[in-house]
Amino acid sequence: MLEGKHYQNAYVTRNLDQAVAHVTARADVRSAVTFEGTTEVLTALGRRPQTAKMAFIWIGDLQYEFIEPVVEAVPVFSTMLPDDDLPRFHHSCVRVPDWADFRRRVDEQPYPVVMEGESGDNLKFLYLDARGLLGHYLEYTWMTDAWWERLGGRA
Repeated sequence: MLEGKHYQNAYVTRNLDQAVAHVTARADVRSAVTFEGTTEVLTALGRRPQTAKMAFIWIGDLQYEFIEPVVEAVPVFSTMLPDDDLPRFHHSCVRVPDWADFRRRVDEQPYPVVMEGESGDNLKFLYLDARGLLGHYLEYTWMTDAWWERLGGRA
C-alpha cells in the first residue's frame, strides 16, 4: 500500500536534543518545534498510552521528524534505536486525502497495522509494518488543512 503525499522522513534517537542540534546546525531550516507528549494509541493489545519526545524540522517542503521514545505502547520505536546517540531512519510518512476510504482499504492489504491513533477530529494516523517490503515502517496520516498548516505544511 503505497499512496498519498510523502512529506516526512522520521528517525529514532536516544538523544533528541543532540539530533536536533546536529541537523539544525547543518541545514536551511524553515521551522523547528520540539515537545514531549502522550497519545493514546490503539495496538494489538488494545488502547495504550505512548509518550515520546519529538521534533518536527521543516527543510523546504520535507519534514524531518525525530523521536526519542519515553514510554511505548508497543515497541515500534525502541526496537530500532541505534546503540549510540545518532539518529536512525525509522519510517516515511504520507498524507492521504480521505481517511474513511484509506482506512477501509488498509484491511485489504498484507501489511499489519502496528499502531493507530488520532488527535480529536483534526488528525488521524496509523503505522504499517512494511519492513518486509521497504525495510521500514510506513506512517499514514489524514489531517485538516488547518492542522497541516499548524504543523508547518504549505498549501
